[in-house]
Amino acid sequence: MPELPAPCLLCRGERAERADGAIRCARCGWRFGDAPDPDLPPPRVDVVYYLRWRDRIKIGTTANPRQRLAAIRHEELLAFERGDRTLEHSRHIEFAELRLGGEWFAAADPLVTHASRLRGDREPWDSYLRWFATDLAAITG
Repeated sequence: MPELPAPCLLCRGERAERADGAIRCARCGWRFGDAPDPDLPPPRVDVVYYLRWRDRIKIGTTANPRQRLAAIRHEELLAFERGDRTLEHSRHIEFAELRLGGEWFAAADPLVTHASRLRGDREPWDSYLRWFATDLAAITG
């Protein structure tokens, strides 16, 4: 994959892709040459996260994943899914038979498969950055 002429102004990614007739960051999708408007508040991107700690998986939600995940002991971020408390609640119901207590669930095949399917071939943080960049582009016009 070709490199951007300079690091992405949004995520510091270096790989390029061509989409919509523009050169974009392959990591977040931000159009090369555009600058985020520092006077606008950042978009709110709610996510449901899946964290693994040993043989357990936590299903939680946040609008500030860096801060939230830094506060939770975990070994691996399995996936992000775009959604808020409503989706989180749905996932808690969907995987209720695996619940160990609170928001922690057994790392059994149905839940591991779900998180793997969400992740696909993209790193979770790259998915988050792509959602953030899309929302930021929508508010900056």
